[in-house]
Amino acid sequence: MNPDMSKDEPRPDIPAGPLQAGDPAPDFTLPCAPDRSLSLRELRGQPVILSFYPADWSPVCGDQLLLYNELIPEFQRFNAALIGISVDGVWCHAAFARERKLRFLLLSDFEPKGEVARAYGVYRDPDGIAERALFVIDPDGAVAWSHLSPIAANPGADGILRALEALAGEEVSA
Repeated sequence: MNPDMSKDEPRPDIPAGPLQAGDPAPDFTLPCAPDRSLSLRELRGQPVILSFYPADWSPVCGDQLLLYNELIPEFQRFNAALIGISVDGVWCHAAFARERKLRFLLLSDFEPKGEVARAYGVYRDPDGIAERALFVIDPDGAVAWSHLSPIAANPGADGILRALEALAGEEVSA
């Protein structure tokens, strides 16, 4: 970063808001365990659901991720991979996933803090956390759908399911 830029000036390398449908999804590699990482490019060829959320252990995040956990069979019907991303560390993710019996990966955007959330335009800089944001990435690596939810609201899964239906060429339910 240019040291002459003030903290309040927009950076040209960071989107001003969430990436939109048609934007290329920035590739990333993030840890999902102390000794294991996952890259978005590893999932090419299938739809990917990226669920950015503020923090493990918060009530809304817990409810949101438990809902997605219950919907894994529905997501799998579209061959979609589900990934949770927050700035929490891998050990925190491991404890949270074990306690909540989550059956999908939680990736740690811990260091450099929020780098991937920033690339997707969903880092909440004053609070040091990711926004509550959803992205469906198409099999070719482009954003097919995105949604920024109020931080205290569970966005549910209807938008995700409609986006997956549209990618699959199914009639989209209202």
